[in-house]
Amino acid sequence: MPDSHELIPAKSGPPYGDEAASSRPPALFSLRAHPSFSAYLTGEAASLLGTSAHTVALPALAVLVLHASPGQVATLAVLSQAPAFVLALPAGAYVDQYAKRPVLIGTDLVAAVAVAAIPLAALGGWLSFPVLYVVALIVGSVTVLHLAAAIAVVPELVPAPLLHEANSRVGSAFSLADTLGAYAGAGVVAALGAVRAFWLDALSYAFSAWSATRIRLAEDHAGPAQERARLGPAMWAGLVFVARTPVVRTLVLGLSLTGVGATLIEVYRTYYLLTVLDAGPLGLGIVMGVSGVGGVIGALKAPQLARRYGPGPLMLAAFGLYPVLGIPLLLARPGPGWLAVLAFTGAVQTAAATCAGTTQRSVRQQLTPSGLQGRAQQTSTWLVSGTRPFASAGAGVLAGVSSVPTAMWAGTAILCLPPLLLLVTQVGRLTAMPLATVSNIEEAA
Repeated sequence: MPDSHELIPAKSGPPYGDEAASSRPPALFSLRAHPSFSAYLTGEAASLLGTSAHTVALPALAVLVLHASPGQVATLAVLSQAPAFVLALPAGAYVDQYAKRPVLIGTDLVAAVAVAAIPLAALGGWLSFPVLYVVALIVGSVTVLHLAAAIAVVPELVPAPLLHEANSRVGSAFSLADTLGAYAGAGVVAALGAVRAFWLDALSYAFSAWSATRIRLAEDHAGPAQERARLGPAMWAGLVFVARTPVVRTLVLGLSLTGVGATLIEVYRTYYLLTVLDAGPLGLGIVMGVSGVGGVIGALKAPQLARRYGPGPLMLAAFGLYPVLGIPLLLARPGPGWLAVLAFTGAVQTAAATCAGTTQRSVRQQLTPSGLQGRAQQTSTWLVSGTRPFASAGAGVLAGVSSVPTAMWAGTAILCLPPLLLLVTQVGRLTAMPLATVSNIEEAA
C-alpha cells in the first residue's frame, strides 16, 4: 500500500478546500448548479425503475409461468451476466475515446426494444425460454456499454470536491428507484401477471434515452481519429493502471470477491423466496422493496459517515456487515414473521452495500486520471461482473450435486473475505477521502 503522503492532493492539481473556495464561484459547490447532472440522474433512475420491475418479473415469469427448474434459472442468470466478461474492457476503452451521450441514448433504445419483445412474444403465443435467453443476452450486452458510459461520465458532470456527494445522490436515487420498481413489479405481477411488467421496463428505458438527450458535456464530441489508441493497447492501459495503483487494486479485488459471493446467493434468492419460503410475488416485492429503502439511507449517509469515521473504516464496517446480515435468509422458515425479519435485515444489508459502494467508487474516481475513468471502471466491472457468469454456473453445479442452500452458504463464506482484505491493508485505515485527481492520461504515465 502507498504511504499516506500519496493520498495528499498534488500541488500541481486543481485547488481544494479553502484554496478552492477562493478561486471558484460558490455555486460550484452545489449540485443544483449542474443541471446536466440532474438530467443524468433522472434518466438513470428511471431506467433502473423499470429494470427493478424487470428483476422481479423475469424470475417470476420463469418460475410461475414457464415452471423453470433450478438449472434454467441459473442459465438465465449466466446469459444476463456473461456479456460483462466479454465486453467490459472494450466498453471502457470505447467510452474513454468517444462521446458518452450517444452511448447512453443508443443503449437505452436497444434495451427498450429488447424487453418489449417479451410481452409481444406472449401476445403471439411463442413465449418460451429461448426468447427469455435471447432477451437476457441482448439486455445484458447493452447494459455493459451503458453502465460504462453512465459511471465514467459522473466526474465530467460535477467538480472533484462534489464527487462523493454526487455518487451519494446517484446511489440513493438508484436505491429509491430499485425500491419503487420492486413494488411496481410485484404489484403488476400480482394484479395483471408477470408479462405486463415488461411494458414498464420498456417505457423506463425510453424515458431514460430522452433524459440523456438533455445532458450537456464540456466535451460532447469525439476527438480526432489520430488521438485514439487502438482497442488492445487502450484496454491494457486500464488494466495496468488498476494493477499498479495499490488502493484501487485492493478495492477492485475486494469487489471481485464480493461479486462472486453475492452471485452464489442472488442466483437463487428469488427462487428460494418463492419456493422454499412460499413468499409469493407480493412477499417477494415487499422484501426487495423494503431492502431498497435501506439502500437510499446508506447512500445518503455515506459522505457524512466517511467524513466522521474515514472512508477506510466505513468500508471495512460495511463489507463486514454484509455477509452477517445475509444469514437470516438461510435460517428463515415460511411465514409473515420471517418475511418481516428478512425485510429488516435486507434493508440494513443494502444500506451497508450502498454505503460501501458509493464510498469506494468515489475513492477510485478521485485517484483515476480523467482519460482513464472508463477503463478503470470497466476493469473493475470485468473482474467483478465478469466473474458472475462463472459464479452462477458454479451455483448451478452446487445446487445440482448438493442443494440450493449449499450454494447460498458457500456465497456467504466468500463474502467474509473482502473485509479481511481491507483489514490487512492500508485501505481499511484510510482516514480521509483522497483528492489526488490527475487531469489527463499523460500525467498518469
